[in-house]
Amino acid sequence: MSRLPLFSWMFVGLLFHSNLDAQNRSQQMPKQDVIDVPAIGEGLCVSNVFQSNMVLQRDEPISIWGWADAGENVVVTFGGNEVATTASDDRSWKATLPALAANSEPQSMTVAGSNRGLTMDNILIGDVWVLGGQSNMEFPLDRIENGQLEIVSANFPNIRILTVPAQNGPQPKTAFPRLHEWSGWFGRHYRKGDWDVCTPEIARELSAIGYVFARRIHMATEVPIGVIDASRGGTTVQTWTPSDVLAEMDSPLVKSMMADWNQKVSDWDAEADLENRIQNYRQKVARFQKEGRPMPAGETEPSDLRPGPAMDPNHPGNCFASMMEPLSGLAVKGAIFHQGYNNCFDGTRGTVMYRQVFPQMISAWRTAFDDPAMPFGILSLCTEGTAQTLENYCQMMANPGPFIREAQYQTFLDLYQTGDKNIGFVSTYDLRRRWYHPQLKIPAGERIARWALATQYGFDRSIRWKPPIVEDMQIENDRIILRLDEAASAVDDGGPILGFAVAGKDRKFQPASAQHLVTSTNDRGQDQTDKKAIVLRSPLVPEPVHYRYAWGRSPLGNLQADRMTDIPFATQRSDDWSLENVPLGVHDKEVTEKLNRQQQQKQTNALRQQDIQRILWNADALRDTAKQN
Repeated sequence: MSRLPLFSWMFVGLLFHSNLDAQNRSQQMPKQDVIDVPAIGEGLCVSNVFQSNMVLQRDEPISIWGWADAGENVVVTFGGNEVATTASDDRSWKATLPALAANSEPQSMTVAGSNRGLTMDNILIGDVWVLGGQSNMEFPLDRIENGQLEIVSANFPNIRILTVPAQNGPQPKTAFPRLHEWSGWFGRHYRKGDWDVCTPEIARELSAIGYVFARRIHMATEVPIGVIDASRGGTTVQTWTPSDVLAEMDSPLVKSMMADWNQKVSDWDAEADLENRIQNYRQKVARFQKEGRPMPAGETEPSDLRPGPAMDPNHPGNCFASMMEPLSGLAVKGAIFHQGYNNCFDGTRGTVMYRQVFPQMISAWRTAFDDPAMPFGILSLCTEGTAQTLENYCQMMANPGPFIREAQYQTFLDLYQTGDKNIGFVSTYDLRRRWYHPQLKIPAGERIARWALATQYGFDRSIRWKPPIVEDMQIENDRIILRLDEAASAVDDGGPILGFAVAGKDRKFQPASAQHLVTSTNDRGQDQTDKKAIVLRSPLVPEPVHYRYAWGRSPLGNLQADRMTDIPFATQRSDDWSLENVPLGVHDKEVTEKLNRQQQQKQTNALRQQDIQRILWNADALRDTAKQN
């Protein structure tokens, strides 16, 4: 059976772009799925994680699990090793074989019970990476810029691919089915849950970031690579975190979020919902009859009871329970994660909660794969919308996006600076396009692959991945001096460093000139500079107290690590001011909730005035210079 395309998932983000409420979102779940292999079969069976064509993790004990009749003896044979076990009363069994070194030679595994046996062929030993996040991780290779070039050359028999079906519900799933998953967008099915060998036909449907990541690692190491795509469009960080972990967090924001969801579930009345839908349908029929129009083909009076918010993909913990739990206990090399869009809908509260939850999510994933030091690579939130420029700079700062990026970067910094050698981070804000599914995925996959190759595969002497990190900030009169742990410069196009802003106590940010610190002047009158120190100034901010960098949804920013790399300086700031209260004086008092429409308009107008003030000031300065000349 040929693998059907997965490109429909790029539209899942569209479904959630308007931040539909939980009740409405829950009705978009897949329907009419056609199952090829059930999650748990009758008699002897293995979890669908284990199949022909798969990759098993090298250098780690190999755990295999499945189901059989209670009390049945099961014997697993692989790689010259044999292990026997017995199915428990609930039919489950598990066998653990010794670790094996990487091996590109296809091998077979047999699982023998009392009355039948199973054989899985063409299994390789290498490294298995999990892909997590939402639609920008899912976004397939055949829908990106220059994807076709990748597709025609995607003949890698030692790269293997598995996409996890999108199940629902808060109860932990022990397995997933192999199925044709229904897409309401296209009115057709898409096959999921099968391990496949990487060919052009298969690669075109894989996560573009995941494919590029796997390709780079495989080409550099010649080790078999398996990628398991467990991402899902339109999802939040809290749905990828176990509900019990969230319930134990000592955070008022998280407790409030959990209480809100519990109330939604408690209030749901499926019968009342059905009655309301029937009434709406009949009103539509009457309206169409009055207008002399036929009803759309196939549209009939509702008769089904909908599941409600308990089955919403974004119910706290649901995606972890339904898509990560079936993988729990599998030996893997690591994970990469690209998410954040759907956490941008609740202003500062949402971004603060993200900062609190994200580290817990990473820890929970490491626990799920029985590896507290599991490599985990973070790709920061992607871009969307109008690009920030020197003309609209302040107005474009009023967006939750950079706050999410800051939370992702600070999570990385916290772990990295406390000695976590397996945490990674790459920015993607410079890979900008107007659509919130920017199609520049190849560079994103290359960047996260650099992190993995440098930190996990011994290429640290030849490959750099880490962004420059601020080690110290000093305020000296009208300037802020940032000292970095390594040299950084503007993109080499002959222009200045762009993307920094400074503000005084009035919280009125203005774009700052950014120059390397002058340390001396040589005998020819040339300034000698320290590329590890950046001096920030703005004539409109005579007494700066804080800075921000790349602070926009599609931000201005061109600072990157030196020495022939494109490693961006991460989105960051020195202040702790909330989105709703910058600048000061817009509202009568500090706002603690998400801005309403009227408040948003007042803030937008205030920020636009800051841009106008700067443009007029620059025009006056240019006129004065022209007069002097």
